[in-house]
Amino acid sequence: QGVAACAMNDSLRNLVDDIWYGRHPARLALLPFSWLYRGVTALRRKVYDSRLLNVYRAPVPVIVVGNLVAGGAGKTPTVIALVQALRDAGHVPGVISRGHGRRAGHAAAVLAHSPAAEVGDEPLLMHRRLGVPVWVARRRIDAARGLCAAHPEVDVLVSDDGLQHLALQRDVQLVVFDDRGLGNGLLLPAGPLRQPQPTYVPVNTHVLYNAPAPSTPWPGACAQRRLAGAVALADWWRGAAPEMPVLQALRGRPLLAAAGMAAPERFFSMLRDAGLQFDTLPLADHHPFVPLPWPPGTPDVLVTEKDAVKLPHDPAGGTRIWVVALDFQLPEALRAAVLDNLHRLRRRAPTP
Repeated sequence: QGVAACAMNDSLRNLVDDIWYGRHPARLALLPFSWLYRGVTALRRKVYDSRLLNVYRAPVPVIVVGNLVAGGAGKTPTVIALVQALRDAGHVPGVISRGHGRRAGHAAAVLAHSPAAEVGDEPLLMHRRLGVPVWVARRRIDAARGLCAAHPEVDVLVSDDGLQHLALQRDVQLVVFDDRGLGNGLLLPAGPLRQPQPTYVPVNTHVLYNAPAPSTPWPGACAQRRLAGAVALADWWRGAAPEMPVLQALRGRPLLAAAGMAAPERFFSMLRDAGLQFDTLPLADHHPFVPLPWPPGTPDVLVTEKDAVKLPHDPAGGTRIWVVALDFQLPEALRAAVLDNLHRLRRRAPTP
């Protein structure tokens, strides 16, 4: 059943990719729904702009990391790299997130022992990697209120996603694209766009491409990404760092690479560039890994950190699971521009 479900997910993902990033004729049938989506989003934005609905301003500056398209473009590694840059610059950052897939809607702190099903896989990964306060809530304004009340030392909030969450006032935006760019340029559901792309980059907005070169008309910087190495799952849970010699020692073994993310091929391509040979198991984004999706007796499995947070510390069945981590660096010019933008806004802010 698990194999059949994975095959079905793969077929659905391929169909959506053909519609959004190719020329599948189904996009034409979906156009009326895209027009309806455009009208609803435009009306919603106008309601917030006119202040008919309240917009919450947090007591500290807010940086939103988001994208214009549905699906992953590399927001989580961007948030991690940005928080590290803020901390290196002397800030005390906190992270807020919706916590995709969590059961509850109320605001909650992410703790080291929090189950991924209760707080979301990406918030749990960010807390493990960064050690900073991370709060989740269905409404990001609730997460912001909760985090700021519990951690008055925090002086800047980073919102994981939320570019379209208009109820929270943002001070700086970091928009992330991958190599797929804007796809067919259409709004959901005929295309991947969650909102129309403005002709010009909005004020206080910075653009990052998780790709070798810009993939939209907007000017921006390209991220520097590479594999940081691998570590056994049990050691990863104990806090051990990934190492390149461990990853290189897996060359020549019969491997299976599994990835529950929006663009699994990105992970697989980096593994191939590292000289590994493996079978692939692409899974739906945020795949729960219950039950384990690979056949019993699989000797060695490679997974991302985002998937590792959903795996038991010592899975049964004798399979050796290796966590492969990403070393994701913001370009120096982008990092400096975001920090300068933040500091200028703070200087202009009135003294309470």
